[in-house]
Amino acid sequence: MERVRVSGSGRIKDKREGGIAETIKVIVQALLIAVVVRTVLFQPFNIPSGSLIPTLLIGDYLFVSKYSYGYSRYSIPFGPPVLQGRVWASEPKRGDIAVFKLPKDNSTDYIKRVIGLPGDKIQVVQGVLNINGQAVRRERIADYETSDAWGRASKVVHYRETLPNGVSHEIIEREGDRGFWDNTEVYSVPPAHFFMMGDNRDNSTDSRDLASVGYVPFENFVGRAEIIFFSIDEGASAWAVWEWPWTVRWNRMFKPIR
Repeated sequence: MERVRVSGSGRIKDKREGGIAETIKVIVQALLIAVVVRTVLFQPFNIPSGSLIPTLLIGDYLFVSKYSYGYSRYSIPFGPPVLQGRVWASEPKRGDIAVFKLPKDNSTDYIKRVIGLPGDKIQVVQGVLNINGQAVRRERIADYETSDAWGRASKVVHYRETLPNGVSHEIIEREGDRGFWDNTEVYSVPPAHFFMMGDNRDNSTDSRDLASVGYVPFENFVGRAEIIFFSIDEGASAWAVWEWPWTVRWNRMFKPIR
């Protein structure tokens, strides 16, 4: 009888050990798949600032394709120096919205629109973007409703801007054409670098500020913004599921980013 009980106990123990080992195996496999997807295919980001209003809003969650521009060390979590330059490289196109590592520290994630390509000359004159000496076409549309620095509702000047390659997108000018960065020097984009700007032209720290951002090396690009997969009102908590019926911006779900 004792042998039967010991044998039975042993079988139960084996099943438990096998169950734990199988669970660990599944967890490890899931983590490896997540790392591969995040490194090779897509990485999620959320928008914490309003520099790309009206295209992207605070509280938007989006997927960035890692394969769009090829891979560099910054495609890998924590940016280990395992790659030099880029492999399978494909240069960003004018008008893309892209995530990159801030050149100042090579670690902070920034997201802006690609405006200037290598060799371009970029200038802003009385609020109008100029590329290689030519004013970029912009058309005024209905004022954009947003909030000011104190959270009060306000309407601001709103344009549709069309870049030389035909990419059309919306911009806003909170201060009309009198903002700090509405009249700039001529910027000459160096080889293998890009000039990035926000769509919220008077509230964007971007390549116009050479001390803070400046020209962005191609190596620093993480990927191209593709689609908004979730969006919640500014100040609301994404974890407060019970508030979703009135805090989630349902009309922005699965919206392609242009």
